[in-house]
Amino acid sequence: MAKPERRLPGKKKPNPLKTAGVSTVDWKDVTLLRKFISDRGKIRSRRVSGLTPQQQKQVATAIKNAREMALLPCPGPSKS
Repeated sequence: MAKPERRLPGKKKPNPLKTAGVSTVDWKDVTLLRKFISDRGKIRSRRVSGLTPQQQKQVATAIKNAREMALLPCPGPSKS
């Protein structure tokens, strides 16, 4: 019988909004929002970005508003 793998306690990822000193996310701040978008234009998940649930919701809403104003790219159709 194989031994179960142990998880080593890892460091918690630093919150990028807290380190940047941002209290509220604005859809006009495109340079900040680009950090939370993948190279294909998709919004990065919470576990990848390191945000709290409230901040993730603010960032997602701001990204969607910036896409509506044509400041950020929309994800294209996947080629299968």
